[in-house]
Amino acid sequence: MQSPVHNSRLAIRSVLLVAILGCAAPALCAPAFAQAQSAGAMGQKHLFDIPAQDMNDALLRLSQQSGLRVLFRYEAVSNLRTGEIKGWFSTRDALEKLIAGRPLRMSLTPSGAVVVMSVTNKASVQPAGLVVASSTTSVSTRVPDPEPAAAPERPAGDSDTIIVTGTRATGRTVTSSAVPIDVIGKAELQTSGKQSTRDLLGTLVPSINVSSSGAGASFAVKTLSLRGLSSDQVLVLINGKRRHNTATMFINGTTQSGQSPADLDLIASNAIGRVEVLRDGAAAQYGSDAIAGVINIVLKNDLSGSASLLGGATGSGDGAQGRMQLDKGFAVGAGTLHLSVEGYNQGHTYRSAINPLVNADVNKGGQPGVIGANGVVDFEMPLGENATLYSYDTASYRQADGWLTYRTPTANTNYVELFPNGYSPHLFLTDYDYQASAGVKGTGPAAIKYDLSTNYSDDRVLYNETSALNVSLGPTGPTHFYIGKLGTSEWTTNLDLSRPVDIGLASPITVAVGAEYRRDSFTIGAGDPTSYVNGGYVSTSGPYAGVLRAVGSQGVTGFPASTAGSWSRHSWSLYGDLEGTIIKGVDLGLAGRHEHYSDFGDTSTGKASLRVELVRGFALRGTASTGFRAPTLQQEHYSSASTINVSGVLLPVQALPVDTPAAIALGAKPLKPERSVNYSVGAVFTAIPRLTVTVDAYQIRINDRILLSETLQGTTVLSVLRSAGILSSAGGFYFSNAASTRTRGLDVVATYRVPETALGSFNLSLSGNFNKTIFTHIDDLPPVLKSAGLVLIGRTRQGDFTQGTPRSKIIGTVNWTKGAMSAMVRATRYGSVTQTSTYYPGTAAYAAAPDATVNPKTLIDLEVGYQLTHGIKITAGANNLFNIYPDKLPTGLQGNGFQLYNAYAPYGFSGGFYYGRVNFSF
Repeated sequence: MQSPVHNSRLAIRSVLLVAILGCAAPALCAPAFAQAQSAGAMGQKHLFDIPAQDMNDALLRLSQQSGLRVLFRYEAVSNLRTGEIKGWFSTRDALEKLIAGRPLRMSLTPSGAVVVMSVTNKASVQPAGLVVASSTTSVSTRVPDPEPAAAPERPAGDSDTIIVTGTRATGRTVTSSAVPIDVIGKAELQTSGKQSTRDLLGTLVPSINVSSSGAGASFAVKTLSLRGLSSDQVLVLINGKRRHNTATMFINGTTQSGQSPADLDLIASNAIGRVEVLRDGAAAQYGSDAIAGVINIVLKNDLSGSASLLGGATGSGDGAQGRMQLDKGFAVGAGTLHLSVEGYNQGHTYRSAINPLVNADVNKGGQPGVIGANGVVDFEMPLGENATLYSYDTASYRQADGWLTYRTPTANTNYVELFPNGYSPHLFLTDYDYQASAGVKGTGPAAIKYDLSTNYSDDRVLYNETSALNVSLGPTGPTHFYIGKLGTSEWTTNLDLSRPVDIGLASPITVAVGAEYRRDSFTIGAGDPTSYVNGGYVSTSGPYAGVLRAVGSQGVTGFPASTAGSWSRHSWSLYGDLEGTIIKGVDLGLAGRHEHYSDFGDTSTGKASLRVELVRGFALRGTASTGFRAPTLQQEHYSSASTINVSGVLLPVQALPVDTPAAIALGAKPLKPERSVNYSVGAVFTAIPRLTVTVDAYQIRINDRILLSETLQGTTVLSVLRSAGILSSAGGFYFSNAASTRTRGLDVVATYRVPETALGSFNLSLSGNFNKTIFTHIDDLPPVLKSAGLVLIGRTRQGDFTQGTPRSKIIGTVNWTKGAMSAMVRATRYGSVTQTSTYYPGTAAYAAAPDATVNPKTLIDLEVGYQLTHGIKITAGANNLFNIYPDKLPTGLQGNGFQLYNAYAPYGFSGGFYYGRVNFSF
């Protein structure tokens, strides 16, 4: 027997349905009926702007934009999504595009409305229990349907998924694209215990590897590599607009040292509708940074709502994580407003060994602690029939903290009066980040599609340190320090114009032109003087009597007033783009871009792409392009000193901007852009129903690559530093364009949807990336370094790029659903990586500090879920189910036990993570 509450809900829904179908207000309903009564209404053309979203919300938008009354069972479409529909179409064509490839059909009713229903529905064309989407309604009204829901949502990467990245033509899909693109949908993003955006991409895309290691002031920055290249050679977009880079410089780390990429962890993952990963050079289309490819994050802008709670910990019982997420879309007149927020807390993990200097468990190396919150607003509002106002905004707060290398009680860097048991400096990084974007898009005179936008971003990072000393201030000095701050801002304004032009070919050619203006700035704010001054204290007794103590706060030295300042530059660019079908089965694309930078001049890039499908279901595609990446302002001007482990010894080393006297004296030259030449050739196979296979080979040559030098030490370097007034550092490094590289690789992606069986529904995928990077050229050494016996780009730095990321990564995934039950099993095999020594095999120094290899490992992820009731699902899962760790470092590389496991491992060194989650949808 059904409950009174359930019966009352049925009654309310029935009354609402009768009110709508009966047209209680005839004057209001008459226009919609008048448009739909004639079959000719389906042939009328309208300007449609329907983003990729849930099917029920897409049908509502179609009704609003066409004036057509649409009826459908909510349960028949609730698990389906649509691709994007933008442009002038007849109502019939737009509706057919929405339901193409889905288990749906449509039919006209005698009254002129259209019914969308499951292809398995044998009922009449106007069954009971329909949702009515009308041009006069802003929300849909639902009546329960006794029939079961439709099949589960198809993966977002299916061949019929409409894409917006790498093309300016409308209606382009994943497999009809001339360039390789991965599309990660909302369902895939939710099937993982990894909730940060960066970790989700690293888990789901084989050509992406992540890095979580960084020493000193870099431990909070998370980076990723696409196709074996650097994180700052990947352009990140949000809704097609450039995402700003972090102010923090990732330095003293592993493979990604010397970079300040876009920080994906500052984008709420529950705000994402889908992610499109373009695996091809795209500088000619999008500008600087797109050498390896583009990651375009498309935000939710539908009326759906969801919430989730996640909690978990590592297999060792530490590293506890909690994450709360909430998002909801709202109708604002004819527009939509989608709000998303998440809060998270990540506990420390401790993965160190006993410190042999004191024979005690005092090291605190491991995963940092993090607490933070991200918020996202996405807004769209039609302005009449031919224009839409839009805006998106992101805001984030994050505080990360971690312990640095332990200082012993009797070390020169300690006073036993203050720390009788020694100490580990405790560093805190606090991020304040926001980005605001606004624009208007639509169709103007002569059917020209336009998009005018501007966006401004700002990132501020504050550094503080506790339980530390500036020993030059003596035993009465402070133990807490404000280190200083870094800041970046970016203001970008774009105008994009496009129009299909019919020149007598198989289809109209999309012609696009555009312009962009960008202004970047970078700021270093000085720390408290106590964090960097030379106090001049000299002990009069004890083992360090008469010895001048180290200058600056231990761990990370404060930013001195002499290096503080603000720098800015501006640039403008013009681009042109042609794309279309030349003859049936042959698509051609051409793009060109010219940019001018105020600090290093002009650069031009181009791209050509071709796709040929002479046999239905089998296509060949290829691209050739040139690209560039401008040096970041951080790479030009960042200056800081950190105490790092150099060949087993803790030494303060200084980052030297290329335009400073010390860097110039050591051979530094002004930075110039990296320049690349990309080639890609591939095949797409879709001839077998439900099976899609893509194979793409690529080569990427990068000339004048911007690399951080080796740590330069010795008497010559010390003399230069002292002459420049740098008294606190025992070595230094700077950026240069001193090398060129070549990367070759292969991407393979295969997906298969098993036909529905009594055992349930299965979706299978197997994908992999195989790549190899070599150095093709290294410049001659500056004379000052050559005479001192030093190297600029030595064995360690070369090894970071040739062996520091896996040469292979293979992912196999099985997704299963049956009724209320679901499960996911994912196996990921990582190829070997190597931390390369500075020294050469066979030498005595190499024996003490050899290469350290992480052998190939296969990690298993598992997630099992159960739908308790409509809108509530519980899940239990494990990332790295069998608690696999990377290989331990040789003793000589552990830094007295501080770092036990090899940080080059692309899956971290904290072991398995086990979690539970509850999801709500509304």
